[in-house]
Amino acid sequence: MRPLEPLHFAGEVGSWLRTLGPDQDVAVSCRVRLARNLAGYPFVTRLDEKRAGQLAARVRDAIERRGVAGGDPVWVDLPEASGLVRLLLRERHLASRDHAPVEERARVPAGRAVVFATDESSSAMVNEEDHLRLQGLSAGFDLETAFREVGELDQAIENEIDVAYSTRLGYLTACPTNVGTGMRASVMLHLPALGMVRAELEKVFAAAHRTGLAVRGMYGEGSRAAGDFYQVSNQITLGRSEEDLLAELRALVPGIIEFERRVRSLLLEQRRGALEDRVARSLGTLAAARMLSTEDALRHLSHVRLGIALGLVEGHDTKTIDLAAIRIQRGHLQARHPDEAGAGLLDSPARDRLRAGYLRTLLGGGSARGEEGTT
Repeated sequence: MRPLEPLHFAGEVGSWLRTLGPDQDVAVSCRVRLARNLAGYPFVTRLDEKRAGQLAARVRDAIERRGVAGGDPVWVDLPEASGLVRLLLRERHLASRDHAPVEERARVPAGRAVVFATDESSSAMVNEEDHLRLQGLSAGFDLETAFREVGELDQAIENEIDVAYSTRLGYLTACPTNVGTGMRASVMLHLPALGMVRAELEKVFAAAHRTGLAVRGMYGEGSRAAGDFYQVSNQITLGRSEEDLLAELRALVPGIIEFERRVRSLLLEQRRGALEDRVARSLGTLAAARMLSTEDALRHLSHVRLGIALGLVEGHDTKTIDLAAIRIQRGHLQARHPDEAGAGLLDSPARDRLRAGYLRTLLGGGSARGEEGTT
């Protein structure tokens, strides 16, 4: 398998970040996760470190024998990885916060690992909440591709290793809500117009809850919404088929997408001046600021992304903004500037300065329609 260096993430991006998918103006990406546990091993909470290491070795051997779609697999042993590498994995949605802590004194137990295809379309967390958390990613509103990617990885592993399965209950998982298919499917949505009309956004949350779906922040459970990005996902898997769970998202998400588009159109029709001003101010800030926090940068990028979708911004496209939302995160900034902080992680002022510099370079050539000298 290929080793991982921080510069991999500084220069490379996953296929789901490079390509445009269906309904990309609102739907950023889809993710399908499968929780699996190996037969003959206790759940992670009862698994000692020696056996956790043995389990990880079995998984690694299986993947080396079978390979993965999307390029050569990259294996990362988290206890041996630097804090920067663990942070980069989190920012690329390849590891969770609990699985890959980055705090200076945090100890990562033996056996924790991440493996992913070179194009990041499929990946697995080893010894997270379950022995395996398999994942497929796709651009836009394309659940089928994400499901196919994770399904191929799941099949490759199950061809080599027996997993814990009950003919009555389905796949056995550490959390009871995942028993059955073990599947969590989610869609990342950009909802800036609904965010401007909070009452309408609350209707989306209520409709999702009634349907048995959850709405979370940009990085999933326990995270806040940043830059008007939200994840909509299923919650219960027991007694449901994989197709049932995907069908629920296929039924609800198009309605949210159209709702967001209608509100965008209404704002453009009824509050065009204010909307143009918001977009122009954000583009101007990103093109000129010398210091920017992650939160401020994501807020302004959200406005510019909305402006692009509504034809209010020239010289940039949606993919540029989506890539920027990843590359302004602190791990990615550090990876592109390895000499800035020596052996440690960059402090907040340094990150804010580098973030602003990156965005000035990236967005300085664009313009807001309606400005003097533009049409």
